[in-house]
Amino acid sequence: MPSEPGRGRAHSAASGCEFHADYRDLVTNPRVDALVLAVPPTLHPAIVEVACRAGKPLLIEKPLATSLAEARRIAGMLSASGVRAMVAHTLRFDSTIQTVRAHLPEIGPLHALYLSQRFEPSTLAWLDRRAESGGGIVLHTGVHSFDLLRFLTGCEVTRVWCRTAQIITRETEDSFAMTCELSNPSLAAVIAGSRAMGGRVGLLELAGARGHLLADHVHGWVHLVRGTDRLTLTVPSPVPTVREVLDAFVRALREGTPFPISIEDGLRAVAIADAAYRSTERGGESAVVAGLSGAP
Repeated sequence: MPSEPGRGRAHSAASGCEFHADYRDLVTNPRVDALVLAVPPTLHPAIVEVACRAGKPLLIEKPLATSLAEARRIAGMLSASGVRAMVAHTLRFDSTIQTVRAHLPEIGPLHALYLSQRFEPSTLAWLDRRAESGGGIVLHTGVHSFDLLRFLTGCEVTRVWCRTAQIITRETEDSFAMTCELSNPSLAAVIAGSRAMGGRVGLLELAGARGHLLADHVHGWVHLVRGTDRLTLTVPSPVPTVREVLDAFVRALREGTPFPISIEDGLRAVAIADAAYRSTERGGESAVVAGLSGAP
């Protein structure tokens, strides 16, 4: 098995790009205009710090950080330096999610929402090494759902009740279920996730006064339900969401327009994960979602 630098050199040679064994050399390379952080999130703060000194815009893979304190630190460095940054919450660009969002006015006002992502065990060993990952499914997959909850409802999560489980993992949680209190008191939400199952689903149920939307973003279908009638909606062909995120990042840089996903969006997702972990530590008792700059 070749070393990581060896693999990096081989991959860069095959791709026709330059290899750097030290991220600081990459960040400060004058030929590099912008940076994509696709590394374990424990490395984000150090790389962001160097990027801010170099004035290089950033696309940061979710989660923004492994803790709320580190997420706030990253946001503070970016704000102080004036460096632009976007968080790669890729599910916003998914064709099924876009279809659900487009049809939300047909069922409104919205009163209940359920999101569940259940996947096979991960093949990435580092995800279950807490020192590298910082957390389990709540932090690494749950943040997708936390961001979607805000994206689809326009509401903030104010309080959570969460329980986690370790079915096959050793150091981190691989399953969770969470009830959310939102800034809109007439809207209830439940989020669940697992990476210990034998199949892959990404379910959404959105219930409103004038109907329901049922969807699965893994399998690419959306149904509109009214009474006992079910209409299958047309979902555009799947798109590579990572490509769409990269396109949006580059387009905003070239045009000087705001990024579609802000550092605040990434920070709020981490704040919800932080509350989920605090609730779990208390045996599922409620935990208030902290503000972006103050203490819980």
